[in-house]
Amino acid sequence: MEVIFMLKSGDKAIDFELVNTELKRVKLSDYSGKNVVLVFYPGAFTSVCEKELCTFRDSLSKFNRFNAVVLGISVDSPFANKAFAEKNHITFDLLSDFAGKVASQYGGVHENFLGIPGYTVAKRAVFIVDSSGTIVYSWVSDDPGKEPVYEEIEMELERLSG
Repeated sequence: MEVIFMLKSGDKAIDFELVNTELKRVKLSDYSGKNVVLVFYPGAFTSVCEKELCTFRDSLSKFNRFNAVVLGISVDSPFANKAFAEKNHITFDLLSDFAGKVASQYGGVHENFLGIPGYTVAKRAVFIVDSSGTIVYSWVSDDPGKEPVYEEIEMELERLSG
């Protein structure tokens, strides 16, 4: 998969349209006027992804105070994402980026993940898009076992709401 470019802090966020667990189309621009936390994760039902998304789930009440929503994005099918959300009581949208196009534009992908030819997953990454559509925070890890620094994300959201 060819990476066209990757976004970073200060860049204008690229709008996208992906399907959620209910097969409803969701666009980033649907959240214009809100702060959006984009959470790219390699795969549902993996231990690190489960811990990460449950941490975001547990932070939602704080994020609501900061006029922020969370969108989880992976290459998983909407059906796998739905089962994952139900198992872990995740109430924010999990979006399916089947071809990895959005992940490639934002934080990048791991090709031939775990040595499996043709298996491409999103790199673990977090972006905060402010209410005007500008990326104000970006974190991307080449190590799929590494979690983001949750305190940094919360501090940035608090700064935006102040």
